[in-house]
Amino acid sequence: MAGPLLEFETEMFLSLFGSDGLLVTAEGLGIDRILLQFLRVYSEPGSLVLLLNTTTPEQEYFTEQLRVEGVTHLPRTVTSDVQSTERYNVYTEGGVLFVTSRILVVDFLTDRIPAHLITGILVYRAHKIIESCQEAFILRLFRQKNKTGFIKAFTDKATAFSSGFCQVERVMRNLFVKKLYLWPRFQASVNTALDRHKPEVVELHVSLTPAMRAIQSSILDIMTACLKELKRYNPTLEAEDLSLENTLGNSFEKTIRHYLDPLWHQLGAKTKALVQDLKVLRVLLLYLTQYDCITFLNLLESLHSSQKIFGSNSGWLFLDSSTSMFVNARSRVYRIPESKKKLKVGAEAEKQNMTNCSVCVWVSEVKRELVLENSPKWEALTEVLEEIERENKSSQHEPGRVLICASDDRTCAQLQQYIKHGSDWLLNRLYHRTIGKRDSAALGALELDLEQKGKGPVKKGTKGKQPAQKKNAKTTKGKSRPSLTLTQMVGKEETGEAAVMGSSGDEDELTDEDGGEEEQLKLDLSSDAYYGVLKEPLTVIHPLKGCTDPHSLTRVLHEVEPSFVVLYDAELSFVRQLEIYKANRPGKQLRVYFLIYGGSTEEQKYLTALSKEKKAFEHLIREKATMVIPEEREGREDTNLDLARNLDPANATTNTRKAGGQEQPTEPSRVIVDMREFRSELPSLLHRRGLDIEPVTLEVGDYILTPDTCVERKSVSDLIGSLQSGRLYTQCLSMTRYYKKPVLLIEFDPAKPFSLMARSDFRHEISSNDVSSKLTLLTLHFPRLRILWCPSPHATAELFLELKRGQPEPDAAAAQAVTAESDTVGESADLYNPGPYDFLMKMPGVNTKNYRALIKNADSLVDLAKISQDKLAEILGNANNAKLLYEFLHNRVWDLISQGFG
Repeated sequence: MAGPLLEFETEMFLSLFGSDGLLVTAEGLGIDRILLQFLRVYSEPGSLVLLLNTTTPEQEYFTEQLRVEGVTHLPRTVTSDVQSTERYNVYTEGGVLFVTSRILVVDFLTDRIPAHLITGILVYRAHKIIESCQEAFILRLFRQKNKTGFIKAFTDKATAFSSGFCQVERVMRNLFVKKLYLWPRFQASVNTALDRHKPEVVELHVSLTPAMRAIQSSILDIMTACLKELKRYNPTLEAEDLSLENTLGNSFEKTIRHYLDPLWHQLGAKTKALVQDLKVLRVLLLYLTQYDCITFLNLLESLHSSQKIFGSNSGWLFLDSSTSMFVNARSRVYRIPESKKKLKVGAEAEKQNMTNCSVCVWVSEVKRELVLENSPKWEALTEVLEEIERENKSSQHEPGRVLICASDDRTCAQLQQYIKHGSDWLLNRLYHRTIGKRDSAALGALELDLEQKGKGPVKKGTKGKQPAQKKNAKTTKGKSRPSLTLTQMVGKEETGEAAVMGSSGDEDELTDEDGGEEEQLKLDLSSDAYYGVLKEPLTVIHPLKGCTDPHSLTRVLHEVEPSFVVLYDAELSFVRQLEIYKANRPGKQLRVYFLIYGGSTEEQKYLTALSKEKKAFEHLIREKATMVIPEEREGREDTNLDLARNLDPANATTNTRKAGGQEQPTEPSRVIVDMREFRSELPSLLHRRGLDIEPVTLEVGDYILTPDTCVERKSVSDLIGSLQSGRLYTQCLSMTRYYKKPVLLIEFDPAKPFSLMARSDFRHEISSNDVSSKLTLLTLHFPRLRILWCPSPHATAELFLELKRGQPEPDAAAAQAVTAESDTVGESADLYNPGPYDFLMKMPGVNTKNYRALIKNADSLVDLAKISQDKLAEILGNANNAKLLYEFLHNRVWDLISQGFG
């Protein structure tokens, strides 16, 4: 299906096959085709290859492609469904395996996987290896146990390496590779191969309507004002990154987070509101060019309504540019004749003595004349489809198939309805399902209000000049709808109307006026993300983004094999994919129609994406030229310090004890870790520090350091959530009951300072609603609980080493046997009932130093009440404490309580 490799792809494959390394290609340049070639080579029983960082749909796609090509030993997936006892057999059968990272870490640590038999590891999406601790841990364990196997990494996100310090070098260090292979689109061999068989490209620069241009100008003015305000409130922000051009890009929110996350808790409400406003304005820009005039107006009106209802402080709604935007957005949908409006306002105000505001609202609802401006791209699409139809009729060959690609599911659904029914039908239906429905409800409420006030019924007006809905969709204007012969309709089983209209559960099923004449068929395609439109010539609409299957568009492209591709929206990766598709079919026709709004933010976003990728590759080329890579980087020798363990700090004291003149070998320390904790970075760092990791399923605690020390690890967000839900209390109760030294470890990021409550919320008294108060109550209730605040997993690993120094090793079987309902209570609770024990600890005169003596001399609280004051003084060793306790036990309240016990 995918076709043979092109010349430059073969060159890519051979260079990486010959020597381990990191392959970075331009986006859409076929990184999955190269990976698939490696899977072909290693899909045999004689090799064992692990593939990391793939999703389930990707695994299914790769397996399906290999099955189509006749590969017999297909890749298999190892998940938690495969029992631990069976996994060793699966590994020894060889071939390519998709294994979840958590299972692979555990299997490496427990020697359940034959590391010496592994041929190598393939890493997909290698740019994420710096963020993902699990994959880096797997590669380190693999290289420690296997010095001969290969590591080959793939990524097509060059821009991921452009931010941060020595990003690509850090990724290569985690991957244990020395070579960097760069394949940008402007590489000579790529250019030569793709230019030899270029598809025919027709660029259509569609003009924005005057109203759309005015709205775009207003949004950009507001964004500029918001950026100025943001810089004024935060002078430390980089001016270059907060330029208007960068604001339009997809990575803007990531840039903002990079700068503001470290001090987010200190920012004022104004700064947070400005960041939120910029997000909203970016969505408005997208809706302006992506969807129809009614959908855009609906979004604007909802923003205005939420401002009134929730009282949010979006200052941009009161700017002159905002007013202009609302006026122009409404003018695209309807207009209200000024003469009629003034006449009606005066007459009704005098007649019914109503306020100008009420009458104005009522009249504006009644006297609207619908405009319903068409999207300029719709008309351009109509012309394109008409041209394709004419060419198909005049051609001697079989009619060429058509693939229309739009940004998302909603746009695709709208295009389907537009092609089937025309713009008048679609826009009228949209209007009456959204704005018209709200207008009718508002008018009904006004009539009811007037009747209740005794004004009499209000005379209903007509809804203005509304274009009548066509009973037959074929009679719509040629300009609104392409003149195509709808012989047989094909498409999704669902009509996609919910995607067109937005979410509205009470809408009726879409009724097709031509349903009697047209037979409903379903395309024989394996992807369900397409929207079929016509059977002859086959015309399919498919979204570029948002599919659950990332290769859905690739499947449809190869199954439909279109002669004409209409890019309703621009997407860099798919443009490159089309180039490779054409290069693989040199003799077949492929014409690409490229629709883009000229002079719009849509065009600017596309050009910015191209520019950023080009700059990223230029940066990588310069970095590759100056990069210093040590010979032992691959870890095939023991000289690589990244593989070394037992890295003691420089100031650590060494063990100088000797026996018979020889140093006593120390047994490696052991930490028992809960299976769920392998999602975090800490187990990897503990292992690197020289601690042996024993993964088991723990019900109480996350880490067992010694037989007496149990640690529950929480991030700040987990801590707040657990305190609010009460789960942390239960966890601390279990730890305190079964372990002498329960520890609550709170990890936070030093680059992201936090506060458990705002400064303005600090109170002198404990409040049950405050996080800090709840934490205080927790420590009061569990006096033996120790809280450790650690700024990073690295600090935690060092702290664990200190806590384990000179302590006995924990027992995994004993730790696993401890459950919340376990009958075996640890020594810490001394086999006493925790309820009365807690009650005893709260009594006056009782503390952690003398409570044991009391427990030994009294079997119950009733027995304690019978002991004399002198005897208590003897037991407690302090007359003052004895007096406090005796008086507490013998006042009238306690007498009543003790009667209940009796």
